[in-house]
This record gives sequence, structure tokens and C-alpha cells, in this order.
Amino acid sequence: MANSKFGKRNIRKITRSGTSLNISIPVEFLKRLGWKERQRVVVKLEGRKLVIKDWRK
Repeated sequence: MANSKFGKRNIRKITRSGTSLNISIPVEFLKRLGWKERQRVVVKLEGRKLVIKDWRK
């Protein structure tokens, strides 16, 4: 069962913006990671999981 503090806030929809598809990331996650707007990240597909990492690490 989901943590009641976050609960449904962490369920996201895939949206379209022009020719791209987007998924928003909860701001709490970005703050914990120390990530900023326009930061570069690496996106990998591992099996059926999507992994997003800071490109410098």
C-alpha cells in the first residue's frame, strides 16, 4: 500500500507536448537529489524499468 503522506501525489500521467511525451517528477524527489531545472540526465531502459541518473555521476 502507498505511503499515506505521498499516496496518490506520486501517480503521474504521460502527457503530450507537441511531438514529445512527458512525465512530471515530484518536486520532493528533485529536491532530495539536488537536481535543478534544465539539468542534464541520462535515461536508460532496464528491462521494464526506466532509470534516470545525473549524467555527471
